[in-house]
Amino acid sequence: MKADSMTKVVFRVEAEDGSIDVETSWATQVGDDEYRIENSLFFAYGVSWQDIVRAPFSPEEERPTFESVVRKSGHRTIRAIFDPPIADGNASEVVLSAVVGMGCSYEGANHSYICIDIPPNVDFGAVRQFLMEKNINFEHADPTYDELFPEGGHAA
Repeated sequence: MKADSMTKVVFRVEAEDGSIDVETSWATQVGDDEYRIENSLFFAYGVSWQDIVRAPFSPEEERPTFESVVRKSGHRTIRAIFDPPIADGNASEVVLSAVVGMGCSYEGANHSYICIDIPPNVDFGAVRQFLMEKNINFEHADPTYDELFPEGGHAA
């Protein structure tokens, strides 16, 4: 595989009920079994845009399959559910536009479920605080809530 070609990397994500959800992400091969993630993940935790991951080829999946993070990019991911769904000029679109104005970008699974990418130069705490002030339902995907608050602290 050429170093500059993109492929899909498989992420197997255990759901709360013990079942396995499968998600794929576009990635660029950067070394032997190493790939740079080229989009935000909607279900996997602990991985963000531009992270380098180890993903050996799996004959079962017929694709490279995530094993571990090799090097963090510094990007962080928050996943938000907007209610009402984002539409031109509505309150949800205004909030998302403000997050973009803070220096973030996003990908949407649909008009409600949005992955927000927070680059290394953007204040992660300020983005979190803004979303809380706007009563947006969100989760910490990378870093996870438990990584941010290992002692079970509050998310204030």
